Amino acid sequence: MQLFYFCVFFVIYILTVLANLLIITVVSLIAHLHIPMYFFLSNFAVLDTWCSTAVIPKTLSYLITQNKVISHSGCLTQLCFVHSVGPTEFFLLTVMAYDRYLAICFPLQYATMMNSQVCLYLCIGSWMSGFSTGWTLTIPTALLNFCGPNLIDHFFCDYIPLVKLSCSDTSTSETVFFSFTWVVVLMSLIFTTVSYSHIIKTILQIPSSLGRQKAFSTCAAHLTVVIIFYGTVIFMYVRPRASYFSSKYKIISLFYSVAVVTPALNPIIYSLRNKEMKNAMKRTINKIYYSKVYMANM
Repeated sequence: MQLFYFCVFFVIYILTVLANLLIITVVSLIAHLHIPMYFFLSNFAVLDTWCSTAVIPKTLSYLITQNKVISHSGCLTQLCFVHSVGPTEFFLLTVMAYDRYLAICFPLQYATMMNSQVCLYLCIGSWMSGFSTGWTLTIPTALLNFCGPNLIDHFFCDYIPLVKLSCSDTSTSETVFFSFTWVVVLMSLIFTTVSYSHIIKTILQIPSSLGRQKAFSTCAAHLTVVIIFYGTVIFMYVRPRASYFSSKYKIISLFYSVAVVTPALNPIIYSLRNKEMKNAMKRTINKIYYSKVYMANM
């Protein structure tokens, strides 16, 4: 079965990386996509690619080589990266909800309120906050002692399986980790919920059904990702202690880290079903193809 799993994860990883790189390339090259929604989307595509790359290649090596060993420093690096990208995506999802709130509730002032400088500051703030959170969550884990057997009951170095292996007092580490998790996840969720409550209220006041449908379609993709992402992470991490972890959570963690759902489906949910994005992708691919043909003829 490990060869089968290797093939499945390998195909999913390649498709995830290629799809997200295509989104980043198209948004960079097509001038009319240089708007806040697609700017935030390209940042989200970078994060999805990094999150998958932090986990899947190492998992693939476990499956194909049978060498299921990772160094202590490598394990902490993987832990830090996953728990830096995760909070960054939460903050960015909150920013994207705020962007949709301004676009739908304040359409006339939107261009002024969400200008390029504001977009840049919001993205920088999301990245800095997310990676600061990742370091804060990793440092208490790095201070723990592991006396053996150091057999991680997971397919990557996640916090809960690691802390269960420690022979140190983990109460402080668990308090820091789960406190930060509650704050980051629930505060961002509350902000996103408030934004969408105003969005829904505004959409319902639009007189024409076509106008309501068009307004809702601009945020339906984001809302879908919010439900998937928040649902799986809350189920995994918003809990009082690591002792609540069981082996079944390994399957749930596939949803947010190993690209089985969120990073793999984000290009489809956000872009590939978006007519404007699909047309831009076709133009970009044609431009690249014909430029190669022209170069070959020369």
